[in-house]
Amino acid sequence: MISVNEVLETNKMIGEENLDVRTITIGISLLDCADSSLERTCEKIKEKIWRYAKDLVSVGEQISSEYGIPIVNKRVSVTPIALVGAACCKTPADYVRIAMALDEIARKVGVNFIGGYSAVVSKGMTISDELLIESIPEAMARTERICSSVNVGSTKTGINMDAVQIMGRVIKHTAEATKERDSLGCAKLVVLCNAPDDNPFMAGAYHGVTEPDAIINVGVSGPGVVKHALEAVRGKSFEVLCETIKRTAFKITRVGQLVAQEASRRLGIPFGIIDLSLAPTPAIGDSVADILHEIGVEVAGAPGTTACLALLNDQVKKGGVMASSYVGGLSGAFIPVSEDQGMIDAAECGALTLEKLEAMTCVCSVGLDMVAIPGDTPDTTIAGIIADEAAIGMVNQKTTAVRIIPVIGKTVGDTVEFGGLLGHAPVMKVNTYGCADFIERTGRIPAPIHSFKN
Repeated sequence: MISVNEVLETNKMIGEENLDVRTITIGISLLDCADSSLERTCEKIKEKIWRYAKDLVSVGEQISSEYGIPIVNKRVSVTPIALVGAACCKTPADYVRIAMALDEIARKVGVNFIGGYSAVVSKGMTISDELLIESIPEAMARTERICSSVNVGSTKTGINMDAVQIMGRVIKHTAEATKERDSLGCAKLVVLCNAPDDNPFMAGAYHGVTEPDAIINVGVSGPGVVKHALEAVRGKSFEVLCETIKRTAFKITRVGQLVAQEASRRLGIPFGIIDLSLAPTPAIGDSVADILHEIGVEVAGAPGTTACLALLNDQVKKGGVMASSYVGGLSGAFIPVSEDQGMIDAAECGALTLEKLEAMTCVCSVGLDMVAIPGDTPDTTIAGIIADEAAIGMVNQKTTAVRIIPVIGKTVGDTVEFGGLLGHAPVMKVNTYGCADFIERTGRIPAPIHSFKN
């Protein structure tokens, strides 16, 4: 039974501390939409997404209204399109037509993003993978709601350095193709290592081939709630600090569990996982950087920041798994620069550098996220940054990602405004020493020795 005190406590977290359910995401398998005809493939895709997701937005709004829980986003993720389009797509332009069909149905359903314009190429690329990857810049330029991801490595297979090199160029081309919107296309494109099949958060969401025909995945958030809870134990021991984070994560996850079960029941789609990631927004009081400050560092990026983030990430996971048997996705703490006002402030004052962010990604839920860099950064340098993050993920058996935005026409010190949840970001300095000779080698970096567990 839920007590009156728990109800009042939850209402306080929602009303005063920015607790929300960040997204309800329906994952939909499109494997049965594959057809030798491009037109039929597009029609089958639209029909199936409409069949499963047509009531998603209205149901989300009903749950939000009835329970008083803000549900910020309603989204769809689909099977990696490089698999779905393999039989009918013979050119990059064919894939762009599928992207536009996805964008059309996303608009009709009413979701803000649809993820899965993706390829999984951690060990090698098929012709279909290559065509989809080549199509990404045009697809991002011609659509509004499509999110794209490419998984270039894993602990089991190593890092596909041919794909890493290509993605450095694709990111630059995407930036050029959307330069009239401050290279916004790159904000919807992420390169991953060890990508999970059930991630509800964009831009890396796709519906893995091990998933059922359709599934409900929910992403909760609550940096403000954690920050408020820690204010009450300021100066206390690490034991008290950790217990406070765990208990708070438990409460946050229970809210997500309630929403997930209700959405599953009303839509008639099985419940999959809760992703309990602390996902910040540009709103004041909704910042992971502010939590790190409350733990004890003067500003994000100061010495001790990585240790604080490691502690936070681990306790969030420990609290969440006690609240739900089905925790998945990424789950932990996100550190997107443009979406976290505390991170923005830290970057603007020079406390937070790209190198310090990279160190922090060793212990957080994802990687270099929503980082704006000068538009003239070479594609080989971008590929080198991707390779560094993929190596961290591969060796540490965790998901890492790079969502980096070379903003055409901008340089260090400029600010870029993306709007909405994407926020704004200072253009950060990038190491100007080159790595082209490394990036231009062909093949893949082998998997680490601890990957061999059979």
